[in-house]
Amino acid sequence: MTPAADTALDRAVDAALLTDDGPVGRRARLRAIARTLAVRPGFVAAILLVLFVVAAAFAPTLFATHDPYATAPVDRMMSPGSGGHLFGTDELGRDIWSRVVHGASLTIKATLIALGIAVVAGLTLGVLSGFFGGIVDALLMRFVDVMLAIPSLLLALAIVTALGFGTIPIAIAVGVGIIPGFARTTRAEVLRVKTLPYVEAARAGGASWPRVLVRHVLPNSWGPVAVLAVLDTGVAIIAIASLSFLGFGAAPPSAEWGTLISAGRGYLVTAPWVPLLPGLFVAAVVLSLNHISKTFQELER
Repeated sequence: MTPAADTALDRAVDAALLTDDGPVGRRARLRAIARTLAVRPGFVAAILLVLFVVAAAFAPTLFATHDPYATAPVDRMMSPGSGGHLFGTDELGRDIWSRVVHGASLTIKATLIALGIAVVAGLTLGVLSGFFGGIVDALLMRFVDVMLAIPSLLLALAIVTALGFGTIPIAIAVGVGIIPGFARTTRAEVLRVKTLPYVEAARAGGASWPRVLVRHVLPNSWGPVAVLAVLDTGVAIIAIASLSFLGFGAAPPSAEWGTLISAGRGYLVTAPWVPLLPGLFVAAVVLSLNHISKTFQELER
């Protein structure tokens, strides 16, 4: 086909994807969705908390009130709100709020690495399996089934034991553990989209399979994968914090969220805020991500 024919074909297929009102109607729908989300206080609060955590991960000094590693024995075990310490202090007099804020840097960056690994590998497996089918689908999905049969945390423990301790190894381990979900979701979407009329129209017009895949199948399969990515962000945070809690994360005095909770568990009776406030903060972040994912899922329906 000539380049002009390819362009005309793409325009025709794109027209089939638009509503009766055309691009203007699509923009109006997006504005309506934005207005709907804006009047949901729970969704707005969840978005604000997640944005705060992301900002804290890349610029923690903007939000930390003290040096997270500076010890002050005279100020040890101060209760929340006293002496200018929002979350109180730990057994060495370090400001817990500042340590939580700086802990976002290690935990969130590890989460992004894990998600990057899972999305790239999961999309590759899902697209190859769903698009080509046959023996390729059978082999890849049996491999994914084997991964699904192994508990993700157990698989992560095995991987981090082989790679060694530290933030990067646990990020790789967690990323490998959540690949199967992305692979399965992507495969299901590719199987659905590749049978739709506009894909058949593109093929009938002479478009090659690689062009159909890149131009039409992948862009229209991304919705559920994006929702899963938001949901699995919370899953990855919990998994990374769990591995750090078990001692596989960054070495002390690094302020990973799981390490903070682990270090404070010995003071649960005498100074409960030391482990509880970091734990509640992590729980709030994960619940916010779950709420955002659920809201997006409702909009997809």
